[in-house]
Amino acid sequence: MTRGGAAARVCGSCVRCPPGRRATIGHMATTWEYSTIPLLIHNTKAVLDQWGSDGWELVQVVPGPDGTGLVAYLKRPTGEQ
Repeated sequence: MTRGGAAARVCGSCVRCPPGRRATIGHMATTWEYSTIPLLIHNTKAVLDQWGSDGWELVQVVPGPDGTGLVAYLKRPTGEQ
């Protein structure tokens, strides 16, 4: 969908909006930045606590590419809309 030549943004990051709701002024979808970090088994809580105190939210933990370690995927709002 377009409006005024620009693509319409759809909310989807908010629990109060129905699926497909178009974003309006004052209510835009959140934009995120992402990071991946290796997790050391003996220090996992401290690492995640530090990233959490910096505003990062844990999304998922998966096995690392070598199959032995773990990789954490994190996100946080960019503050932009």
